[in-house]
Amino acid sequence: MKRLTFGQSLLLLLVLAYLGLILVLPLGALALRALAAGPGALLEVFADPGARAGLRLTLILALIAVLANGLVGVGAGLVLTRHRFLGRRLLDTLVDLPLAVSPVMTGLAFLLLFGRGGWLEPGLQWADIKVGFAFPGLVLATLFVTFPFTLREVAYVLLELGSDEEEAAVTLGASPWQTFRLVTLPNIRFGLGYGLVLTLARALGEFGAVLVIGGAISGQTQTATTFIYNALEERQEAAAYGMALILAAASVLFLLALEWIKRRRGKEK
Repeated sequence: MKRLTFGQSLLLLLVLAYLGLILVLPLGALALRALAAGPGALLEVFADPGARAGLRLTLILALIAVLANGLVGVGAGLVLTRHRFLGRRLLDTLVDLPLAVSPVMTGLAFLLLFGRGGWLEPGLQWADIKVGFAFPGLVLATLFVTFPFTLREVAYVLLELGSDEEEAAVTLGASPWQTFRLVTLPNIRFGLGYGLVLTLARALGEFGAVLVIGGAISGQTQTATTFIYNALEERQEAAAYGMALILAAASVLFLLALEWIKRRRGKEK
C-alpha cells in the first residue's frame, strides 16, 4: 500500500475530524443515551397509548410513501430518461425541489393551501374533507419530502443501462408491457430497491413538515418523531429515548439493507 504524503495525511485527518464532529459524536451520544435507558425505556413506549399510536401512524405513512414512490418513481424515471418533450429539463429540476426546501416550509406551504383560510379550503369544506391537522395532510407532506429518492435512483440506473436492450425487445415483437416486465424491471431492481430503502428511511425520520401540517395531536396526527419532541418538552425522557432507540434500530437495518444492495449490484456488474 502506498504511503500517504504529509498533505494527504493532513487532509484525511481534517475529513475524519469533521465527520466525527458533525456525524459520529452526535449520533453516538444519542445511541449511548438511548441504550443507557435500557429496556425500561422501551416499556415506556409500548405502555403509552400515544406512543403506540404515533409509531403505528409513522409506519402507515412510510408504507404509503414506499408504495406511491415505487410506482411514481419508476414511471417518472422512465419519462425523464426515455422521452424527450418540451419542459423536460424544468421537470427534471423540479424533481429535486424537496431536497432544497426546508421541511418546515413544506408544512407551511401545505397549510396555506389546505389549512384554515387556505386557497383550497372552500372546496374542501364543500366536499367535507379535512387535510390540515389531519391524516391526509401528513400523507401529502410525507410524499413531498420523499419524492426524489426512488425516482433519482431509478433514473440513474436507466441512464447507465441505456435503451439498447429495450429496443431489441421491441424489435423482436415484445409489447411495451412485456418489455417493461421482462427487460426494464429486472435491470432496475437494485436501483429501485435502493431508492425504496432511502424513501422508507426518510419517511420514518420526517419531523418538520408533519409537525407543521399535522400539529402533533396525540392519538391523531402525532408521529414517532413528533412524539419524541413532545415527550422531551414534557420531560418524559424515558419514553423519548425509548422511541429514539426504536428509530435508531430501524436506521441500522436500513444501513445493512443499503450495504447488501450495493454488494449485489457490484457482483452483477
